[in-house]
Formats: sequence, C-alpha cells, structure tokens
Amino acid sequence: MFIKGGLNEFHVKFFGPRGTPYQGGVWKVRVYLPDNYPFKSPSIGFVNKIYHPNIDESSGTVCLDVINQAWTALYDLSNIFESFLPQLLTYPNPVDPLNRDAASLYLHEPEEYDRKVAEYVQRYATEEALRAAQVERESSDSESSMSDYSEDEARDMEL
Repeated sequence: MFIKGGLNEFHVKFFGPRGTPYQGGVWKVRVYLPDNYPFKSPSIGFVNKIYHPNIDESSGTVCLDVINQAWTALYDLSNIFESFLPQLLTYPNPVDPLNRDAASLYLHEPEEYDRKVAEYVQRYATEEALRAAQVERESSDSESSMSDYSEDEARDMEL
C-alpha cells in the first residue's frame, strides 16, 4: 500500500483473480476515504488501464453497486479487495456497462474478450508496466515543477 497526500487517499496494489483472464495482472488502485467513512463508501479507481465492462477505461472509475449504492458501515476495505473486486473481475455485469465495447465483446465474442483482457494485462498490468508508469509520472511531475522557474533557475536546480 502506498500513502499519497494523507491518510484519506492512498494506493493499493491489486492482483487479478486466479482462473480469470485477469490472472497475473497487477493494478494500482486509488482509494479515497471520505471524512464520514465507514458510513459513506470509499471512492476507488484503477490507475493503470484495465479492460472490463464495468470499469471506465480512461478514468479507471468502477461501477459496482455494493460500493456505489448498497454500502453499509459493516463493510471495510478488505471486503472490497478480497471479495467485491475479485467477484467483479470474475463475473462482469455487461447489462450496466461503463465500457460498452468491453460489454459487447463479453456478450457476443467471449474468446475475443478474453484475448483483449490478456493483451491489456501484458501491456498495462505487469510490475514492469507499473514501474515504467511511475518513472514517467515522476519525470513529468519534475518537469512541471521545473516549469515554474525561469530557465536559468531550473538549470541551476538540475546541477
């Protein structure tokens, strides 16, 4: 688990469930705990890309009723990462999709869906892909913070 910006927001490393096309994948999942957690549900989203009918490909937002609508204070984060997310990846709900392309493939061409999931796992959900994305983020953060300074000041800071 990585802490980012305080105790209300952090990242969790999540592994794809065995026996699914997501097996072998590793995702960084952003977790935000609202002030009135556990009485209000946490907000979660995948940081690296995942191909799934109920997960928005560009934002990583998860559509899961038990988190978004049926949450109770009896649940906690272990329920999300040990039960709810593995079940969602194992049994997608193509009837209520955030990713219509994934839902259509899942329903009409399941072999093609599994192939595309495996392609995304290899491309975006490996330890190497996570490290590369982290290096890229740190590099762009460094460049953007350097742009706040004049060229001479930025050059001096790099030395």
